[in-house]
Amino acid sequence: MSKPKIKEKPTASDAVRARKRKSLSFLAQMEYRKMILYPLVVFLVALIILAVHFPRLGIDLRGGVVVTAYGVSANPDQLAKDLSGKLGVEVRVESFTGVDNKGVRIYAPVGTDPTGIIRIMKEMYPDAEYTHSEVQPTFGEISQKQGLRAVALAFVAMAVVVFLFFRDPVPSMTIIFSALSDMTIALALMGLFGIELTTATIAALLMLIGYTVDSNILLTTKLLKRKEDTVDKAYLSAVSTGFTMSTTTLGALLVLWIISTSQTIDNIAIVLIFGLLADFMNTWVLNAGVLKWYISKNPRGGSA
Repeated sequence: MSKPKIKEKPTASDAVRARKRKSLSFLAQMEYRKMILYPLVVFLVALIILAVHFPRLGIDLRGGVVVTAYGVSANPDQLAKDLSGKLGVEVRVESFTGVDNKGVRIYAPVGTDPTGIIRIMKEMYPDAEYTHSEVQPTFGEISQKQGLRAVALAFVAMAVVVFLFFRDPVPSMTIIFSALSDMTIALALMGLFGIELTTATIAALLMLIGYTVDSNILLTTKLLKRKEDTVDKAYLSAVSTGFTMSTTTLGALLVLWIISTSQTIDNIAIVLIFGLLADFMNTWVLNAGVLKWYISKNPRGGSA
């Protein structure tokens, strides 16, 4: 005689998971046409923004002069205005705070004499310490080509891996488009917020490719090879996991951005935040909508 099965009591983690799925259930109930349309509209808007306001290239990509003044406390905007008037060229000033020091960095176009900037700065801040560096336009052009080559090769490698894994054009192309949309939206936001395109931010954009593939493969595998009774249940299971992944990563990046004293790290963190927010939409709305449509039209995918 078999013993009766004892029903396990729900744990606290089960309750949290249930609340999370309930709060995200509106996504599962959304019509797939709307799930596809809304992200496409955002993508088109991002393309328009890029056409009008593409991010400015950093000095490491276009060449220029950087003068660093240690021990200077000044309003960057006012200092940039004063220096531009005295030099006769437009300069940009950023303040920074390190562990042991603080100061400002002055960015000037190619051909600007850094000693002239230092001479003017010494008149205003004689006790400060100064260093300068210069990037020639030829080196900037080389960096641009290397950055574009890195992005192109990363996309090609991603496409090959995705096609080999799924062997199906619709899910594979959707994942590739999601990565493209993430990068496009991140670039558009960089242009709006005045974040320069540098070798560091290009690296951040490349990181987005890996994160996009990770979350999209999770969703695509969960829906196409689902064990749940319906697509909606499989989707809720996947989005619950994906939401946890995204929020923990965003939280870590936000803390990094807040506590960082390096402008380079700040820019990397904010670009990744832009991209991950876009990825949540492109993965769990756009890709999910395409997969719902694909499964409903494709008998091999099962019924929705």
